[in-house]
Amino acid sequence: MFRHTDYLQFDAKPEKPDPVYAHKLQELIGGAYGEMTVTMQYLFQGWNCRMEGKYKDLIMDIATEEMGHVEMLATMVARLLEGAPATESTKNAAADPVVAAVMGGMDPQQAIVSGGGPLLADSNGYPWNGRYIVASGNLLADFRANVAAEAQGRLQTARLYNMTDDPGVKAMLQFNLARDTHHQNLWLAAIEELQADDLAGAVAPDALFDEEASEHATDLWHLSDGEFSATGGWANRLAPDGKRQMGFLADPQPLGGKASAPAPDPKLYATYDGSKGEPAAAAFGTEKGVMGKIKDALDPDET
Repeated sequence: MFRHTDYLQFDAKPEKPDPVYAHKLQELIGGAYGEMTVTMQYLFQGWNCRMEGKYKDLIMDIATEEMGHVEMLATMVARLLEGAPATESTKNAAADPVVAAVMGGMDPQQAIVSGGGPLLADSNGYPWNGRYIVASGNLLADFRANVAAEAQGRLQTARLYNMTDDPGVKAMLQFNLARDTHHQNLWLAAIEELQADDLAGAVAPDALFDEEASEHATDLWHLSDGEFSATGGWANRLAPDGKRQMGFLADPQPLGGKASAPAPDPKLYATYDGSKGEPAAAAFGTEKGVMGKIKDALDPDET
C-alpha cells in the first residue's frame, strides 16, 4: 500500500517562469537516468527481492522517496511554465499559444499534450521507457546498477544546476544533489554489507567459476591504439575477488575461426550466390537438453 501526502519532500518554487529551463528539467524526470527511472528500478528491485529484512526495507525506503522526487520535479516544471512571458519574437504569435510555446522555447507537447505541465519524457521529448530500469533479482548486480544510476543522475543535476540563476530552482537542486550523494553512499554501503554477510562476492553472480574458461579471466587484452592501459594497476595486481592475478596481454590473437554466416533460407530472400551450398533443414527435437535426451532414451514410447 502506498499513501500520498500533499506536502513535498522539499519546496519546488521558482522565482520566475522559465519555459526554456522547464524543457531542460524534463531530463531529470523522464530521461534514462531521471527520477522516474530510479523510482521504477528500485520499486521492481524491492518487489523482486526474495529476502524479508534490511535489504528489502532499504530498497523500498529509497524507492518511495524517489516517487516524491518525481513529484517535486513535476511541480517545478509546471510552475516554471506558469505565466511564462512571450519574448519579443513571440509577441506576434501570442494569439496562438502553441506557436508561442515553440518560439519561446517550451516543449510544444507541454502545451499541446499536458496543458502547461510536465511530460513523462526527457529533454528531447522522448517518452520514458521501462527498458531503462535494471531489476535482476541479484542484489549485488542491482546495487551496482543503482550506484551508476545515482551517479549519472547527480551528474546531470549538477550540469542543470549550472544552467540556471533562479534561486528557487537552485535550492531544490541543492537538495537533490545532497540526496543523490547520500543514495550513492547507501548503495555502496549496502554492497559492502552484502559481502560482509556472505551474500555476495566481488563478481556477480558468485557462481560457475569452476565452469568458466578461467584461463581467460586474468588478462586485459590490448586491442586499441592507446599505449597506456598497461600502466594501470589493473595490469599487475591481485584481482578484487582475491582469487587470481590480473595481467596484460600485449599482442592478443584471435582464438576462433573466421566469421562466416551459413547459407540462408531462400524464403528469407537474402542476397546469396550459392557459394555455401544449400541451407540446413530445420532439425526438430535438437532443442532438448541433456535430461530430455536421457528421458527419451529410457522411455522411447513416450516420445
